Amino acid sequence: MTETANMHQIAFIFPGQGSQAVGMGKDLAEKYPIARQTFEEADEALGYKLSQVCFEGAEEQLRLTETTQPAILTASIAALRVLEDRIPRPSFVAGHSMGEYSAHVASGTMSFADAIRTVRNRGKYMQEAVPVGVGAMAAILGMELEKVDAVCQDAAQGEVCSPANINSPEQIVISGNTAAVERGAKLADERGAKRAKLLPVSAPFHCSLMKPAQDRLEADLNKLKMQRPVYPVACNVEASFVSDELRARSTLAAQVTGSVKWLQCMQLLIAQGVETFVEIGPGKVLCGLMRQIDRSKTCLNVGDEASLTKTLQQFEITAAAGS
Repeated sequence: MTETANMHQIAFIFPGQGSQAVGMGKDLAEKYPIARQTFEEADEALGYKLSQVCFEGAEEQLRLTETTQPAILTASIAALRVLEDRIPRPSFVAGHSMGEYSAHVASGTMSFADAIRTVRNRGKYMQEAVPVGVGAMAAILGMELEKVDAVCQDAAQGEVCSPANINSPEQIVISGNTAAVERGAKLADERGAKRAKLLPVSAPFHCSLMKPAQDRLEADLNKLKMQRPVYPVACNVEASFVSDELRARSTLAAQVTGSVKWLQCMQLLIAQGVETFVEIGPGKVLCGLMRQIDRSKTCLNVGDEASLTKTLQQFEITAAAGS
């Protein structure tokens, strides 16, 4: 397909933790040598059969943070490699939390093997930063950011409680010490949130309790060979574009303790004229969030053979309409 078929700006977006499922990537790996090769590269980089965990489970193993993160990255890059020569190039890329590493691989900032090893360590460091039970996260639905901020401040009482994921106008996740997050969820309920619920997570991600993990990850990132990104990457922590390797390093490190400003990242891309978003990797979480952010935008997803076929058809229809 030619570049002229691209009527609007396109952004590739990549999912983070929570989108994993046993069987992810399996049908693409069976049908496309490039996808199979991607899983083989991951197995080699990690020194164990990550592909087997992705394709067959067990689910408990796939849910471990240090397995989940490289697994989603690998499934995402396998799907990307199958897709990328078949549709127009993106103008921008972005990824949700750990998905930002997939975005940097897509943009050529870091090699796939380096990214795989880095996110494995990232998962491990995040898991080890806080003893089990000390931290928690809760989803606050139907409450605007200013009110959630106020809830966090009032709930903290000398502990940590802060917005961790600003996912959409409808959904904000808070993170911190268990008691503070429980107080926050209760306060949000009392102050008119549609719903506030504690999440089944293994650690309080994206808050200041993760500082030990950030320090360890920063040391790893500083050792990596990185290039200037081919496509600007909308980074979570600042909701701004990263177009050089120094900022790629610093924003990826800061992201461990910083909020994931997904809503603001998507608004940034929309302001740049992006009309079509392609979620690449397992699940459709980001397309669901886009419906809450701006229903007028097209969000397609590619995670398996069926969704790949559907997305390619959509691009053919758009190209035909524009010719």
